Amino acid sequence: MPIAATIPGRTRDLGGFSVARVLPYPGRRALGPFVFFDEMGPADFPPGAGIDVRPHPHIGLATITWLFAGALGHRDSLGTIIDIHPGAVNWMTAGRGIVHSERTPPAERAAGHHMHGIQAWVALPVADAECEPAFDHHPAETMPRHVADGVSAVVIAGTMWGLTSPVRFPHPIVYAEVQMAAGARLALPAEWGERGAYLVEGAAEIDGDPLAAGSLAVTTDGDAELVATAVSRLMLLGGAPLPEGRHIEWNFVSHDPARIAQAVQDWRDGRFPPVPGETEFIPY
Repeated sequence: MPIAATIPGRTRDLGGFSVARVLPYPGRRALGPFVFFDEMGPADFPPGAGIDVRPHPHIGLATITWLFAGALGHRDSLGTIIDIHPGAVNWMTAGRGIVHSERTPPAERAAGHHMHGIQAWVALPVADAECEPAFDHHPAETMPRHVADGVSAVVIAGTMWGLTSPVRFPHPIVYAEVQMAAGARLALPAEWGERGAYLVEGAAEIDGDPLAAGSLAVTTDGDAELVATAVSRLMLLGGAPLPEGRHIEWNFVSHDPARIAQAVQDWRDGRFPPVPGETEFIPY
């Protein structure tokens, strides 16, 4: 069978806003360097309402925000203040420690808006886990796009179809949004490493095996082919697996449980840097 596993999205309520949590999953804690994968929404917010994720910390990972619709404001302990819109990439490298908040921007909150997107975490290699924190914003026009018969794909991270994303990550990774017309075909080469296809909407199959909507289909080893049987939107993700396992506790990722315990204590004791202009925070 070309699909080795199907991982369903499980609904999590974040306080008036639902996500479908795909990774981590029992029996499949990671796919390549990806250790966390949420589909946010789709959700409609009336005027005056929106997302308010108060400041919280991270270590040992990079977060990737990718939107299909809506907008999200980002503030962090480096002093970064930026809004993200569909087609752009917010890539935050936590390294030894960063704090950030995510909120609906004022204009969208005032008008009411439709929100839909993906948030993922990738674990940093052990050699880079304690690097300096960093934040990179890549505008939509800088992201490479692969266009073929009935296929339009944006390479978010890594090298795919001969195109390389401007996002820098110190480990082999593949990540793309793909939109396909009915009948379109797309190769999923084995050289990408571990591979998964998350069906956001539509209908598709891998080598004849149908994909379940809102689920991540993990391929077997070897080359495979993705075929859309209806107009579809998918996320492709994966890469080389990390040689060490990863532990996840709250917002912390590390190969070393003692490092996570230290991060928990540091947050409790107020030793993480604050987000300028923010006084709220999420307790551990």
